[in-house]
Amino acid sequence: MKKLNFFVYANILLALLFSALSISFHADISMLALPISLVFTILIGYVSIFHLLKSEDVRHLDTVRRFFQYEPFVFITAFVLQRAGHFAMPRIMDVASAVVWVLITVISFVIQFFLSEKRVYSYNEKWEKYHQANPKTKAHGLKRVGIEILEWVDALVQAVFTIVLLNIFVFQLYEIPSESMVSTFLIGDRVAVMKTLAGPKFPLTDVGLPYVQDYERGDVVVFRNPHYASDRKNEVKTFLSQFVYMITLTFVKTNTDENGKLKADPLVKRVAGEPGEQLMMMDGKLYARTKDSAFTQVEADSDWAVWNLNGLPRAIKQKVEYFPFGQDIWEDTLRTEEERRNLDLVSAKLECQSLTEKFRELTGKAGDGNIPASLFSSEELFPYNMFSRIDDFTYRLMTVDGGDSWFVHYMNDWYEGMGNLADYHENQIVVGTHLVGGDLYTDSKFRLNLMSKLTFGRLVVRNLEMIDERIDSAKWGGDSKRMDYLDAAHRLVNYIAMMDQRNMGLFPANDDKGNPSYIPENCYFMMGDNRYNSLDMRHSYDQTLVPLYEKDPYSVRYYTFLAPQYVNRAKILGKASLRIWPFNRFGKPGRKNQQGNN
Repeated sequence: MKKLNFFVYANILLALLFSALSISFHADISMLALPISLVFTILIGYVSIFHLLKSEDVRHLDTVRRFFQYEPFVFITAFVLQRAGHFAMPRIMDVASAVVWVLITVISFVIQFFLSEKRVYSYNEKWEKYHQANPKTKAHGLKRVGIEILEWVDALVQAVFTIVLLNIFVFQLYEIPSESMVSTFLIGDRVAVMKTLAGPKFPLTDVGLPYVQDYERGDVVVFRNPHYASDRKNEVKTFLSQFVYMITLTFVKTNTDENGKLKADPLVKRVAGEPGEQLMMMDGKLYARTKDSAFTQVEADSDWAVWNLNGLPRAIKQKVEYFPFGQDIWEDTLRTEEERRNLDLVSAKLECQSLTEKFRELTGKAGDGNIPASLFSSEELFPYNMFSRIDDFTYRLMTVDGGDSWFVHYMNDWYEGMGNLADYHENQIVVGTHLVGGDLYTDSKFRLNLMSKLTFGRLVVRNLEMIDERIDSAKWGGDSKRMDYLDAAHRLVNYIAMMDQRNMGLFPANDDKGNPSYIPENCYFMMGDNRYNSLDMRHSYDQTLVPLYEKDPYSVRYYTFLAPQYVNRAKILGKASLRIWPFNRFGKPGRKNQQGNN
């Protein structure tokens, strides 16, 4: 009996302390925290001390038990309400409230243990006599129906709050919303995320359990999407939406952005880069280096990266909803990359000069006049527009004053100041002076820009040749040479449009002096497995029209949303440890994907 008394009084004192910590001086929802916690403290103190301990009255023992069962839930509600206002609480208040809540929760479980039906009556002779004289009997009729309804409601409410606490501190269910992780996960798969080792935090604070778990390349993790704002208003909205999401077992989603669209938050991706690494991805191959090692290919990345969905096993393909391209585009991709790698810059220079001479010969213009500033807009230098409107561009170059000069500079300025072009070549070394711009990614963009220029120049000159030969423009579509050039243009257009799904420059970028930068401690870089259909840490959500090769003032343009960023461990909710639905795919997510030609 003394132990029960001790724990009850300790519990009430802690509840009073928690109530004192719940005071808010702001006229918003946070003001509800104090009355809720204080009223509950008064009620639980009244029934437990004055009824049970002082009066030794056990007629309302079930009520006392219910109060202690609900105590952790009521106080965590007050905790959240106090932090759901417009102003943040001081960290020391967050820490103190969290510690007191933990103590209250532990003691409430201890008290429930003492108050269990098997033990409570043995503490007091009066209670034992009352128990023997008043055995429990089942109610009948409407009274029984009412009692059972109340018990069901009680069980449901406790289950909801228990699920919420488990989801905050132990594990969380997550439904896969997209195909960014095919074939590891498909749309609608549900995975369990273990959170305890990942340092889960109390709601709307950075106070919680310590980080115990580190991550390594290949781990599938769930994390908060850093693309969204993390101000108080958004954090409160996110917590409330996650509350609804959790208590409905992932079936109801209310986390929307300002446009009413469901947020992609949290995300499930795979760890691709670790602390202390600098990364680069080229032609679907991931490279990494550290301060102590040179760039080498990350061979393991090919175990889970899926590039060509057309090569997946039929059983998986039948469940995939979106294919970014067909097998023909995939083969064109490989062909374009091979052509880029084998591009001879010396021969390219000679061809550009030859095309320039042919242009002069066919137009009768020297190409040394003033260049009109508005001859072509940035949008018009987008490859699709360039090649789909090649006939219009040809006539413009012929007829507009300065068009001939623009063509000469467009075809030839790229090699100015490069020295011996034979010194530049692609090989297995990712960085070095043999690469334009010093790294493989920049060099590849330079070469793709040059390939676009050559194709554009060939088409312009071929159009001029047919004009010179008096061939009606209606018959140009039957010219085999011109069609070959257009086929090459089509491959380039498709490749450039998707290149930033397959390639990535140095990340983190070198500093202003060209020194390598590395992913900081406790930070990671994530990518989806389905690389052509994954908005992940490689990308922003906004596209920008930029030069394909920035140092060329006549560069073609392309739309990019490449903006890689790493994720701090604090935003990681935990590992996606178990796929629990559908049952026929139940199990731990593997480190290898089922894939064909990649």
